[in-house]
Amino acid sequence: MVKQQNIQQNLPAVSSGAGTVKSWLWKQTQPFVPPWIVTGLVGVAGGGANFAWDGSPWAGIGLTLGSVALTAVTWTAGARSGRQLRLHSAITVASASAWTTAAAVSGPFSGPLGNLYLMGGGILALSWNIRKVLVAGGLVETSGASDKGLMEKVGLARTLLKNVKVEPNKVVASYELPAGELTNGDLGRARDRLASALDVPTTAIRIEHDPDSARRGRIVIVPEDMLKEPTIWPGPYAPGGSVAEPLRIGVYDDGSDLLLPLLDAIHILVMGMTGSGKTEGALDLLLELLTRRDVVVWLADAAKAGQDFQPLVPALDWAALDTPSAAAMVASVQTVIPARTAWLRDHGYRAWEPAAAERQTDRKHSCRKDGKACGCEGIAYLLAWFEEAAKLLRELGDDVFTGIAQEARSAGVTLVVSMQRASGYQLSTDTRASLPAAMCFGVKGDDASFALPEEVLDAGADPAAWGNKRKGYVYLASAGVDEDLHATPARTYWTGPSGEYERMAEYVVTQFETIRAAIDAVTADAATKVAGKFFTNRRARALGEAPTQAPAANPTAEQDDDQEHELVDAEDADVDPTAEIPPAGTNTALPPASKPGPEEARELLDELVRMLAGMGPGTVAVKDLGPYLEQLGRDRSWVSKEMKRLAEEGRLAPTADAGVYRLVPVLAGV
Repeated sequence: MVKQQNIQQNLPAVSSGAGTVKSWLWKQTQPFVPPWIVTGLVGVAGGGANFAWDGSPWAGIGLTLGSVALTAVTWTAGARSGRQLRLHSAITVASASAWTTAAAVSGPFSGPLGNLYLMGGGILALSWNIRKVLVAGGLVETSGASDKGLMEKVGLARTLLKNVKVEPNKVVASYELPAGELTNGDLGRARDRLASALDVPTTAIRIEHDPDSARRGRIVIVPEDMLKEPTIWPGPYAPGGSVAEPLRIGVYDDGSDLLLPLLDAIHILVMGMTGSGKTEGALDLLLELLTRRDVVVWLADAAKAGQDFQPLVPALDWAALDTPSAAAMVASVQTVIPARTAWLRDHGYRAWEPAAAERQTDRKHSCRKDGKACGCEGIAYLLAWFEEAAKLLRELGDDVFTGIAQEARSAGVTLVVSMQRASGYQLSTDTRASLPAAMCFGVKGDDASFALPEEVLDAGADPAAWGNKRKGYVYLASAGVDEDLHATPARTYWTGPSGEYERMAEYVVTQFETIRAAIDAVTADAATKVAGKFFTNRRARALGEAPTQAPAANPTAEQDDDQEHELVDAEDADVDPTAEIPPAGTNTALPPASKPGPEEARELLDELVRMLAGMGPGTVAVKDLGPYLEQLGRDRSWVSKEMKRLAEEGRLAPTADAGVYRLVPVLAGV
């Protein structure tokens, strides 16, 4: 209704009476009247001059010199206007002054002067009317040479600016560089000088290249920073909706919504220096995600133990807040990918879609061989967020996320890696190349090149101009987002002062508790196999509670049995832990007196771990320690149990393969 009223207000009122019709006609013709008035004034001037100076040779000389001078002034003054406008103005002034001079000396109706006035004056007036129509339609440049003067200052002479559009706090102009002399790259390199000439920040100028041309595009200038005042998080964008709908996390500098289409983004690199606002951006994303019906969120924050996310922890399916738990989460994500991919394949999905999260009642998505609907429970979308991932990468290796990023796309899994500086020393090149979307907050120096594509930087994106002085300012470059917006500054929402964020988090946690998806059996089973109690007791660990279990008649024995069950690999399930070590080859078992004590055996195992860390492929398995069982004086079950203990202490990290652990360089052998 409002839109319709606005349209009606902009329509000319031509049906409300003769007076209104006349008013509208005058309004439409008024811009075209001045040239005809000037033509009439020229005729009057010629007749008046003849009345005063008829036959005077001195008047003729003076008027002729005046005509030349007036034409020269017009040409000179037009140096900062368009070439067409300059020439048009000079011809008009020269013609009018020449006719006036002739009419003053000879009379306006002598010889051909009368006809020249009628025909020439009408043609010149009409030419200005035509120009007015073309300019209004954007078909001719209005200030090309004026822009040329500006472009000359910044070293881009002969550059033409046209179709200049002035909007509230925005100026948009199409540019055309001289063919064979300059390219779009030259204009990008001159952006700082252009900002200086216009006296605006460098971030106020964006250059949008024409993909079909190396010398054409648009320059967008936003002189006033509309993001200075933060915007409070307005609430969920699509409460109870699917994660397939975009996530609203902030505003662009023109006031439009900053939207992240998660399924198009696939994997995201979040980068920014300390104090740049990464945490605010993370909270905005999580607040949106936790109001959707078909997504499960895993969050690892070993660096700060989830300090910033505590109010949201009850709504997270898994919050890994220490290094062992985070390492177990990495291994779990690696493991659930093939399990989820197999489920999607068996149910006829080429990639995850919202229908995959529902009960499978469509025969097209049935895993049954007879073609009937299988009725299987669906699998929710999974987002794994690794906050301050640099610590995890240092301890697990810079390629720990490579496999996940390369394989998770079709499994309905999104990987988010958040860190201050995604340099090659911290994040492998392969992993960085597998994170197609980037949210880049303020950085130092040239660090933006680690996150943003080169073409976005060339278009004017400059997060180094903010550093940590503009908290929450961000560039979002992602598939599904208009490419013209990749270099457009935005600002994530502010979660408010102390206490306000907690109120928002409580609202999301409680109001959407019954809407949020629970972890599906496919994902949970795969994670349990590799992470064990790190996954099954994940909520208790995150909330600092003791794991719940049924009371036992003999608590000590029950605890020992449970520990034994958790710490034995599947390959050792049938091994009798009390059995003696069988003889190796022709050698007999070591005599009981030579068997190391418990502490001595553990120290020896630590030494073996250190040795394998220096010579192995980065992983160690229970079977790798087989040749050393005699030295340890223990069997495979003991070794398996001790390696599980080392993993719990963070000195080893579980992998997707049962009984195989990744060595943690900093902590191994401590």
